[in-house]
This record gives sequence, structure tokens and C-alpha cells, in this order.
Amino acid sequence: MTLAAPFSGAPIEIMPIQHRYAGLDWTAQRDEALLAEYDRDRRWRTTAFLNLNDPQKTRKVVFDLSVNDAYNDPGRPVYDIRPNGETVLLQEGDWIYLSARGASETGERPRLDRFNLKTLAKQNIFRSPEKAYESFTAFTGKDRNTIVTRYESQTEPPNYFLTDLKKNARTTLTDFKDPAPQLTGLKKDLVKYKRADGVDLSGTLYLPPNYQQGTKLPLLIWAYPLEYSDAGTAGQVRGSPYQFTFFRGASPLFFVTQGYAVLMDATMPVVGDPETMNNTYVEQIVGAGKAAIDKLDSMGVIDRNRVGVSGHSYGAFMTANLLAHSDIFAAGIARSGAYNRTLTPFGFQSERRSFWEAPELYMKVSPFMHANKINEPILLIHGEADNNPGTYTIQSECLYQALKGNGATARLVLLPHESHGYTARESVLHTLAEMLEWADKFVKNRKGLTGTN
Repeated sequence: MTLAAPFSGAPIEIMPIQHRYAGLDWTAQRDEALLAEYDRDRRWRTTAFLNLNDPQKTRKVVFDLSVNDAYNDPGRPVYDIRPNGETVLLQEGDWIYLSARGASETGERPRLDRFNLKTLAKQNIFRSPEKAYESFTAFTGKDRNTIVTRYESQTEPPNYFLTDLKKNARTTLTDFKDPAPQLTGLKKDLVKYKRADGVDLSGTLYLPPNYQQGTKLPLLIWAYPLEYSDAGTAGQVRGSPYQFTFFRGASPLFFVTQGYAVLMDATMPVVGDPETMNNTYVEQIVGAGKAAIDKLDSMGVIDRNRVGVSGHSYGAFMTANLLAHSDIFAAGIARSGAYNRTLTPFGFQSERRSFWEAPELYMKVSPFMHANKINEPILLIHGEADNNPGTYTIQSECLYQALKGNGATARLVLLPHESHGYTARESVLHTLAEMLEWADKFVKNRKGLTGTN
């Protein structure tokens, strides 16, 4: 729709679109734009180039792919801010620029491409080197031959460089030092494995700097489930093992300093029809958890009887469900989660059905309803002032009461004045102390085996 100044008349329809409006990027040419639509049923994004003076005749699809297809993601347009403050696509004739994360089976290699809006031809002008992570930041000058990049590797902290694309030379712009050189020697690798149903999984494995091959370490798995329509996109590798590692906030990476192996961002995909995929949510996350443990056990780096699982928000929901529906973990740490889905009755995460449409599902995936089955120690941490609609503090308080009432080993920690994330130094340090103490007692120095659900 369009409404001309002085905005007193009736709006005029420019064109109907088939799916949900997902964005409009103006090109540098008057009335030409990129229009994105989102197909909710398929999780699909279609982007078309058109002239708004005659959109039906000029509409040309330029990108058409799943929103979860990281390998074929063309990237995001590079913008230009005009002197009057308007933001348009950076454009030279029919060519625009796209900055992409460059996901691949070996990890991300960021790139910068030129893309022709008329012919759909693409030219790569920059790509991150292998075994490093270098991404485009901005152009300098008007000839587009010089760019600012951000470079980092496993042993080199991020710094900015001026890169001459024609001469393939670069000049250092910043010299930020390694903030914790004592920890830079940690071992970090991309690990890939399969779930029993054939879905490809992955995670980044961190080992202590002084790790000796053959030593079986206690393990912490940190994860956050994501939803996918198909196994192909669910199994794609995201992120890079070649980025520099920072130890910040209440990161689970601090477990590496205490002699643990950490499987960071272990994929826990929930795959299926967007309308019904959560019907097998429990089975899929349990399968993913077991596959991760089996893989690292086969590598000889972990003691499978000393494995803890942890997550934040939806990852906390996952953690409690894993303890309720399996016996593969020694203990769990759940931060700021939701555990009773009847308290989020109109949907959660990507679930589209309400409690009244699928009451059996809501009961099945709610750890609160299965508190009597959680027979592994679980630490619950929550901000006392959590105002996130899906994770009010009462979620942890009620689960804790249910656990204690059923004789479970549980601890509840409420952080004063904190919301869904934790920011105060006291809160961050307290959270780390609680997590490490809990894991040392029930994972690293575990005595005996867990019970049977």
C-alpha cells in the first residue's frame, strides 16, 4: 500500500503478495526494491526484485530458499547511508553487494559477493582464509577496491585490517591483545556425528590446554534446541571452530579451566512438519544427547558416566526434559527455563497449537509433569525479576517444589534484580560458582550411578 503526502487521502494498493511480508530493501535506483515474503508453512523465504511503478510485470525472483538453509544463504545486502540519512543498497549499475557468513561442512568462511539484479550473476570478491575467521566490515573509498575486515583465529584475538583487494595486501588498523593468554592453548575442534534417525549433528569440543591424549575427562554439554522442517538443513554446520575464544560472563566455557571437556552448542534439532514436530520433541533431544555422548566416548576423550547437561531458557527446558526422560546424564544445570507449558498455553518457541488443541503434547513436554522421574541432581538458576513472558520466575520455583516433594536432589538459586539474562558482576560470579560447585559434586566427583526412570 502507498499513501501520498499530505496523507489525507485513501491508501492505494501497489500489489498483493502471496505470503507474509518479510521486508523491503530500497535499491539506489528510484522505485526499485527487493521485496521479501515468508511462507510460514514451509519456513521459506522468497526475495524478488521489482519496480514499484509496475510491480507485477517487473517482479523477478532473485532468492528462493528455506530460512534454515545456511549453506545456500546468499548473505545480507551491504547498505549505503546517503547525506540526507536515507539507507539504500550499495549499488553500482545493476550490481549490489552481499555479505555472507559462508556456512559449509567444515564451518563458516565469511565472504563478500557482487550480485547482478538483472542477470542474477554472482562474483566473489573476498573470502575468509582457511583455518581463520575473517569477515567484511565496510568499504573505504569510492572505488570498492579497499575494505575493512575483522580477522581472528583460534590463537589470535579479533582485530581490524585495511585490505586492498587488488593488491591482496592488508594494513593493521587495531592491535587488541589476547586478554587471557594462559587459556589460548585450549584445544578446540568441530565434531560431527549422527543421530540414530540419520540426522547429522555437530558441536564444538573444547579441551583444557594441558589435555593429554587418552585421558577421559568429565564432560559438560551445552545446547539450545532449534526447529527445522527437514533433516538436510537441520544437519548443516553453523559457526566456526577457527574463531577466537573469549571467556566472558557466565559462559559454560569456564568449565574448561576446571578440567572438563565442553561440547559447546551441541545441535539438538527438532525436525518435522511445523504443525506437529514437537510430538517427538522428547525422543529427538534424547537421541541427540545420546549420539553426542556416544561420539565423544568413541573418541576416548570423556568418561560417559560423568556427563552433565546444561542450557539457558529453552536450553533449560531441554535440560530438565533430558533428565526426566533418560538416564544418560549424571546431573543437570538449568538456567531461566520454563518447565510447565500449561503456563504458556498459547504456544511456545515455534509450537503453533494451543494447550486446548494439543493438551497431551503440553503435558508430555512439561518437565513439571514428570518431576517424579527426575532422579539426577538438578540445579535451577533464575533471575528473580525475569519479565520474559515465557519464563517467569515462578517456573523454576514450582519445579523446585515439585522436585523436593518427590524426594529429588535439587537446588534453587534466585538472583536478585536480574531478568532473563544476568548482568551484575555479583550475579555472574555467583552463577559460575554455583554451576562449578554443582558439577564438581555431582559430575566430576560423582559417586555411584543414576537411578532408573
